[in-house]
Amino acid sequence: MTTINDNYLKLKAGYLFPEIARRVNTFAEANPDAQIIKLGIGDVTEPLPEACRTAMIKAVEEMGDRSTFKGYGPEQGYSWLREKIAQHDFQARGGDIDAEEIFISDGSKCDTGNILDIFGKDNTIAVTDPVYPVYVDTNVMAGNTGPVNERGEYEGLLYLPITAENNFTAEIPSDRVDLIYLCFPNNPTGATATKEHLKKWVDYARANGSIILFDAAYEAFITDPSLPHSIYEIEGARECAIEFRSFSKNAGFTGTRCAFTVVPKTLMAKTSSGSDVELWKLWNRRQSTKFNGVSYIIQRGAEAVYSPAGQSQIQQLVDFYLENAQIIREKLTAAGLTVYGGVNAPYVWVKTPSGLSSWDFFDKLLQTCNVVGTPGSGFGAAGEGYFRISAFNSRQNVEAAMERITDKFKAL
Repeated sequence: MTTINDNYLKLKAGYLFPEIARRVNTFAEANPDAQIIKLGIGDVTEPLPEACRTAMIKAVEEMGDRSTFKGYGPEQGYSWLREKIAQHDFQARGGDIDAEEIFISDGSKCDTGNILDIFGKDNTIAVTDPVYPVYVDTNVMAGNTGPVNERGEYEGLLYLPITAENNFTAEIPSDRVDLIYLCFPNNPTGATATKEHLKKWVDYARANGSIILFDAAYEAFITDPSLPHSIYEIEGARECAIEFRSFSKNAGFTGTRCAFTVVPKTLMAKTSSGSDVELWKLWNRRQSTKFNGVSYIIQRGAEAVYSPAGQSQIQQLVDFYLENAQIIREKLTAAGLTVYGGVNAPYVWVKTPSGLSSWDFFDKLLQTCNVVGTPGSGFGAAGEGYFRISAFNSRQNVEAAMERITDKFKAL
């Protein structure tokens, strides 16, 4: 009899977003006339920038000519895109990153899970709480955790609470850990990290031989010039950090899929026998074996992000979503709700009113306002009593949703 990976049976009943979809679909079937506005999943709504579309169209035309046709590309990504990324996103900001250290992929979600392929099973792992569920669930699938408790916490993970009291930035653990997941600007809380805060993490990681898995998918939304966009702006990060980036939210590539992961060649880890190994070599081998690369057409579209027109157009997209976030913050505050985030980030983190649980608030918002958000408890035990609202939607929908909420919740 064929056996399964029993670790999948340890996963909680359902991944957060499918459960949201199930509840929304049930409500929609019972209320077919309801005009539901979805501010839950962080999916973009505005069209791809013209510069990217133009580049993709040209690339499609190239695929129709034998002299310019492209078959298999390099698994690591085309050099012309990697060089643009290295120059613009890192070297221009003081980050010492070479093009060869950049690996093009089809999404940060994929990479943050797949990166576990190159690490052993006996590592101690720290995650913030609340946290992007993919970090936790992929560790469960990989067999890096024990069972889940009644609070939804998995044995074997070190949970670092992020709360209003610590400005939603985790405290440095007192014990040694091997792998540390950090996300700034943070999903779900919208919090940001100063250079001083990240320096503490880098110093901790270097002192303990730890690796920081740094998710910077939302760095384009940072407008404060004092805040770092990359962990490689911090001295010493090349020796202790892997960074994940994406074109999904700044350039609207959620449906076209393009991202990248940075693995410095100076980053080392230990074998079971205690010798040092370059993680770059392992990730390069992993990608070469399990991944065939991102489409040439899509990579040409991503390259256009770095053209003058592309830079202008993606800035307009980022500004648009930040304006949405500002509207959400102001309207919810006016309704008497306590809000965090939404500045330098596209997510607003809301304290649920009147002691409502996260899922109770979700149901109330859906049923009375026909608005969908994301329950904070779905991101971890410390997210209970909070609610995430995404700024990724049309201006019309954001304004309509806020008007509904303001009308219904002023009295709460």
